[in-house]
Amino acid sequence: MASTPDQPASSTSSTPDFDELALLRRAQEGDLDAYDALVRRHQARVYAAVYHMTANHEDANDLTQEAFIKAFRVLNTFKGDSTFGTWIYRIAVNRTLNFLKARRNRQADVSLNDLDFNAETDPDLVAFVSEHTPHQEATLSELQQRLNAAMQKLSERHRLVVTMHDIQGMTHEEIAKVLGCNVGTVRSRLFYARQQLQALLSDYVKSV
Repeated sequence: MASTPDQPASSTSSTPDFDELALLRRAQEGDLDAYDALVRRHQARVYAAVYHMTANHEDANDLTQEAFIKAFRVLNTFKGDSTFGTWIYRIAVNRTLNFLKARRNRQADVSLNDLDFNAETDPDLVAFVSEHTPHQEATLSELQQRLNAAMQKLSERHRLVVTMHDIQGMTHEEIAKVLGCNVGTVRSRLFYARQQLQALLSDYVKSV
């Protein structure tokens, strides 16, 4: 069940997928090939989210596998109230939040250099820098390093909404389904997270 960041991401859309429903029914009857097909559909997106939360490939790989193993063990409890993609995403997110809490308690070091957060693809942050300096291209590399560090200073829940919305392109509605909250909560967390990132980056922006 290993995954790499280069794999195409699958969708957590709520649109019914009849082929996936058939796979689910077969998997719930114990068909391992059907479950493997479900894993292949969703592991890349799950892995990417976990990786951006943990900033560590090995941890992301382990947590992704653990999420799919747990999902298989309780697959018969899945009632179809959401898509399988949303359900497995929620399992992975919860396991990752628990892992990060335990890691924080152990005060383990996080390798910021291992992050793949790409500042060049975030229009809001690029525009933020552009408004303050004419040397955008020269500052993007350092900005990315500063942004990686700033992301790690956010709470896990705020970092999660930034990861899902700004990095993975999920809608507010999709994020709300994964987190089990309302859209307003997602919007407020995202707004707060962006405000925090701008505050954390403000000293750097003023110095360039």
